[in-house]
Amino acid sequence: MTTPLDLTCSSRPDGTVVLAVAGEVDMTNSDRLAAAADRALSGGPGPLVVDLSAVAYLDSAGLKELLIRADRIEIVAADILAPVLTICGLTELTTVHGLEPPGHPDGDGSTGPARPPS
Repeated sequence: MTTPLDLTCSSRPDGTVVLAVAGEVDMTNSDRLAAAADRALSGGPGPLVVDLSAVAYLDSAGLKELLIRADRIEIVAADILAPVLTICGLTELTTVHGLEPPGHPDGDGSTGPARPPS
């Protein structure tokens, strides 16, 4: 059984491509994330913004697909993903927007939605 996953690709007026990911990313559907990211990356020279702010679960199969493309993507994520993105090293390899650690002056560490970079 495949875990529900919604992938939506859009372009901003400045040409930035955004891949919005919603649901859960795991070994049953990470190939769909990989294919969508590769299609989006083939469309332009700039980095792809992968918006994970609506992702409730991200396992190692999904992380692998992001790590493979870390030099060509930026990530938007809700605080709930902060530990896994930090532990796997993605926060050191690419720009990650929207993470606010507990006690940060701009946030309380809540898991509210992140805002994509403008």
